[in-house]
Amino acid sequence: MQKALLAASRRPGLRRAVTGNPATRKVVNRFVAGETLDDALAAVRALSADGVQVTLDFLGEDITTRAEAVRTRDAYLALLEGLAPLGLGPAAEVSIKLSACGQALGLGGHDISLELARPIVEAASTIGTTVTLDMEDHTTVDSTLAALADLRKEHPGTGAVLQAMLFRTEDDAKALAVTDSRVRLVKGAYNEPPSVAHQKKKDVDAAYARCLEILMAGPGYPMVGSHDPAIVQRAHELAAQHSRTADSWEIQMLYGIRPDEQRRLAAAGTQVRAYVPYGSDWYAYFMRRLAERPANVGFFLRSLATRS
Repeated sequence: MQKALLAASRRPGLRRAVTGNPATRKVVNRFVAGETLDDALAAVRALSADGVQVTLDFLGEDITTRAEAVRTRDAYLALLEGLAPLGLGPAAEVSIKLSACGQALGLGGHDISLELARPIVEAASTIGTTVTLDMEDHTTVDSTLAALADLRKEHPGTGAVLQAMLFRTEDDAKALAVTDSRVRLVKGAYNEPPSVAHQKKKDVDAAYARCLEILMAGPGYPMVGSHDPAIVQRAHELAAQHSRTADSWEIQMLYGIRPDEQRRLAAAGTQVRAYVPYGSDWYAYFMRRLAERPANVGFFLRSLATRS
């Protein structure tokens, strides 16, 4: 089921069928804050009132022209301009996919994405916040980490994402477990081949645990991207073991998933950040959320049946 849904996220015909179905909107609203900047800022205000920090993702990947990549840059600059009056500082950061900034546009894609990401990082620094570079499938890892190294020269708070399912990630975690380095560790939500990634859940879980220990033991700033209660508990245990203060690490969860637990953890003193996506190009993100948990698929199908 998971592999089928991840493959479906790349099928244009199915994209048109799903996005054109009015009943889909009910389910999408659970995972996506809305399609406009005003929707995103409303979600920021609501989450902030509950003590939950945010990282905002303007949805859009698989772009095919430089003009589309420029529109992504401009959308992020508008987002940061909208965040500035809220005065939240690092409690409201942004996440960007370099593919949405032109990473896959032929031989010059890496340079284009870096060129367009740089003003976003600069604008974030100007209002006292940060940017995290989202990680995508395994073919983008080297390019993304190279862009990270370049951006961190002037903006050391620029964050990275590592996916535990990839065989290489333990080594990447060791390389990034350094002072001032912000790293979000996730299990991974892409359909990766057996040649580069663990395929069994138990192996991915074990790899995540090893990478989490590396990051928690280092001097950087770990961002624990997980909804798994066992991982959340283990993160707290490792934080205590390594005498980490509450402001030296955080839990990150997706918008719309376990919101009560997000509020509970925040009220108990853990730094919690919700990953808040918004925008009209939500299809690929939505399909990956369905793939992550069978319960999400059931919720989707029940919603369609009810609407019918």
